[in-house]
Amino acid sequence: MKPRQYLIHIGLFVLTVFSTLVAGALQKGIDIIARPDRIIEGYPFCISLLAILLTHELSHYFASRLNHTKATLPYFIPAPSIIGTFGAFIKMKSPIINRRALVDIGSSGPIAGFLVALVVTIYGLSNSQIVSLKDTGGGLILGDSILFSLLSKAIVGTPPEGKDIMLNQVAFAGWIGFFVTSMNLLPIGQLDGGHVAYALFGPKRHKRLSVVLTVVLASAGILRILLYNSSIDHTSLSVLKDYLWEGWLVWAFLLYMLGLSHPPVIYWEVPLSRGRLIMGWLSIIIFILTFTPAPFRVY
Repeated sequence: MKPRQYLIHIGLFVLTVFSTLVAGALQKGIDIIARPDRIIEGYPFCISLLAILLTHELSHYFASRLNHTKATLPYFIPAPSIIGTFGAFIKMKSPIINRRALVDIGSSGPIAGFLVALVVTIYGLSNSQIVSLKDTGGGLILGDSILFSLLSKAIVGTPPEGKDIMLNQVAFAGWIGFFVTSMNLLPIGQLDGGHVAYALFGPKRHKRLSVVLTVVLASAGILRILLYNSSIDHTSLSVLKDYLWEGWLVWAFLLYMLGLSHPPVIYWEVPLSRGRLIMGWLSIIIFILTFTPAPFRVY
């Protein structure tokens, strides 16, 4: 790799460190325009989130190298958003040899990133607290995955009526880590979950699964929009509004545009080892545990 290319990766990472520091400081209510020196106070969020993303992407990178697949170093994407980044990615520069390599590359990032997110979440929740919704002045409610809900109840407790858990910066980073993991593990197209599904189930089943799940996501987004704008109340349908997210429609469109098919591996006939089968199914279990049907809700 040429020195200039290293500078691109390093520069994007440095910018993402800065943008996530800003996001963390803003989460604490710091006016960074009036007090730019206090940006450093966003470090708990910055370090926690970047540890998850960096572990995820470097695991992909090293798994690619071990399986003789050319790949770039991680590209981090800084962004002026509530979390300061649009994530990170690596780019494959050669075909994947066989299904074993496909499982290694597809599952290594989510599994490694999940483990870091799990530690971050447990630590963050242990320092979070239950507050009255009236005291928050309105804002964003984060949805729960199966695992995050179980951890919250075990560590913080079940909030009584009119109250909720106020996540600190570290717990919020852990929540994002779970969310990013589940999104990457959607068994669609060439996402990490798509790699795993292709290796486990084969090309035809992978394509069917990709199409069906994309339609399901689009339908969930459309239904949420229709229910939100309807006068339906006190019915089973109205209850669904809290368990759906209009953003799934956008995701379905993006996934469709990126392609629902998966390129073939060179040597399909090489069987998956028992260890690779375990890794593949572990990825599916992690997806189920971290998937959040309605990740964001404004109140």
